[in-house]
Amino acid sequence: MDAPSLSQRFRRPIVFDDFFDSDEQESASPFLSPQSRKWAVNLTLKASIFAAFLLVLSFIFLWFPSLVPLSHLLLAAVYFFAGIPALIESIQDLTNMDINIDILMTLAAFSSILIGSGMEGGLLLVLFALSGAMEDAVTNRAKGAMSSLYKLSPTLASVVTSKGTLVERSVKEISVGTKILVKAGQVVPLDGTVIDGVSEVNLVHLTGENFPLTKRVGDAVPAGARNLDGSLTLEVTHTSNDSTLAKIIQLVTQAQEARPKLQRWFDQVSQRYAISIIAASALFALFLPLLLKIPFFGTEGSIYRALAFLIAASPCALIIAIPIAYLSAISSCARNGILLKGGISLDALAACQAIAFDKTGTLTTGDLTFLDIEPIEHTSFSTLEALTAAYSLEMNAVHPIAKALLKHGHQTEVAPLAVKDFKNVPGYGLEGTLQTAKGSVEAYIGKPDYVLPRVSERRAALLKSKIENLQEAGELLAALLIDQDLFLLRFRDTPRKNVQKTLQLLKKNWNLLLVMLTGDHQASARRVALELGIEEFHADLTPEDKLQYVNKLSHTKGLAMIGDGVNDAPALARATVGICMGKVGSSSAIDASDIVLLQDNIEQLDWLVKKAHQTQSIVQQNLLLAGLAIVLASLPALLGYIPLWLAVILHEGGTVLVGLNGLRLIRN
Repeated sequence: MDAPSLSQRFRRPIVFDDFFDSDEQESASPFLSPQSRKWAVNLTLKASIFAAFLLVLSFIFLWFPSLVPLSHLLLAAVYFFAGIPALIESIQDLTNMDINIDILMTLAAFSSILIGSGMEGGLLLVLFALSGAMEDAVTNRAKGAMSSLYKLSPTLASVVTSKGTLVERSVKEISVGTKILVKAGQVVPLDGTVIDGVSEVNLVHLTGENFPLTKRVGDAVPAGARNLDGSLTLEVTHTSNDSTLAKIIQLVTQAQEARPKLQRWFDQVSQRYAISIIAASALFALFLPLLLKIPFFGTEGSIYRALAFLIAASPCALIIAIPIAYLSAISSCARNGILLKGGISLDALAACQAIAFDKTGTLTTGDLTFLDIEPIEHTSFSTLEALTAAYSLEMNAVHPIAKALLKHGHQTEVAPLAVKDFKNVPGYGLEGTLQTAKGSVEAYIGKPDYVLPRVSERRAALLKSKIENLQEAGELLAALLIDQDLFLLRFRDTPRKNVQKTLQLLKKNWNLLLVMLTGDHQASARRVALELGIEEFHADLTPEDKLQYVNKLSHTKGLAMIGDGVNDAPALARATVGICMGKVGSSSAIDASDIVLLQDNIEQLDWLVKKAHQTQSIVQQNLLLAGLAIVLASLPALLGYIPLWLAVILHEGGTVLVGLNGLRLIRN
């Protein structure tokens, strides 16, 4: 089922902010009547096309003496439909002391009437209006990710009252702890935890993963997810301003508003450039007759040439060249589940010569895999019985070892034992009394240091020796004591799927130095580094140590840092570019980062670096195209080789070409 359109969503009572915050065109306003909305769609484009039609008729009627008055009337209509809106905007800009290209174009168009070139002025107005409409269309397409996110966001939610009835309320009025019902086919309006029901939900618009996930009681469901089949009752965990979807919208908004250094520079010089071109055109109009012995008026006159120069030298293409490229790249990344906090991030990423990774949860899954269980000396309990005992104790815990044992137990269909007097010693282990076939026995599981004091010195020495050998292989170990029998359990943190291929591509395609920075012990870090082909790694790091390495690499090489945890936040903030794993990442890490991988898809890093380099390339191409359009049209126009109408076509054609070239970045 497709997301409802704005017009459909706004048939219900809403506040004005819901529409004006949505960044939609005015034609989508729910405050217009259906007939008015129909006329308002692409109104600027419709008016410019109509003006173009009138201009063609006016030009044709000039060839018939009896129709010349009608031709002049049609030309006046062209100036009305295409020129009056431009004139109004120019007057507003002059009032605000903002000298820009709109003023240049309007000045040139209306000045052409004074020298008897009203037809060329009309052509300029029509092409300028058409070009502006196309630029708006290009920009709106580049901002498509933003629009689709707003369309995802429901304005109302079905609140479950204390009596069990349903009441529709605005999402902005709903507080944390409120119970809401999400029916099949609806979009989840607010972040919540499932308290009743089971259903499949699709998170494609949030993470890019287009496959359903089953949500049951206790599972968290983010705003923006689409409920596919059953109904879900949620307890709201975040208000509308603090929801997952709201944060994503905020990130995309920041990305679209954050301007790269080059674009900021152009914004600063554009007004001075416009004033300089106007002044230069005035000087050419005054002094060319003295220098080149030409008249002031006529198609060979200085005023005609100065107007052609004014049009050709206007920086329309230059101004759109940079933002359209970055908007297109940001939109493409957002559609692929990658959020950027501005085009600045792309520039910085393209300049990086090194890329550093946290280990656990970034290069590896963060979920332990159970490998084996080994007895220490002779035991009366078999390894299967020992594994059943470990499984029974860990059913009451939630740490990584417990998850690994529970997963293995489910796969092997282990039947748990009854546990009495269970006790959890935080940071060390678990203990309890198990009801086995041999009677009630005490059992302990956890860190070796937790179990060692409870066994004989000889067995403790054997266990320590075994631990030293296995730790060198980078394995995580846990000890299990059942009655007098001692066992050693082995676990391993496995690398993410296809991450090795991704690292190889980063090194091969972009010659990036690969670095791993982890707080894990040396042996485990060495094993992962060798397995993944990482040439430099640093282990046993505190957050301060990690920050020191990041600071050094950022200054010497330019560093992209990828992490996920709270302890990674300082390093992500200090790196040249901080990239956070959005699904497993902490809120502090997401806030500190410049780029967020919403679906934790680290395999997209090579694509992201490629997109960063492509963006720089497109920006350079656009600047070259825009510069050539100005130089190749303005100088010949000034020397009289290019008539006014051709200068207009070259100018507007360059602008359209630059916009279409920037749109190439939207493609994957």
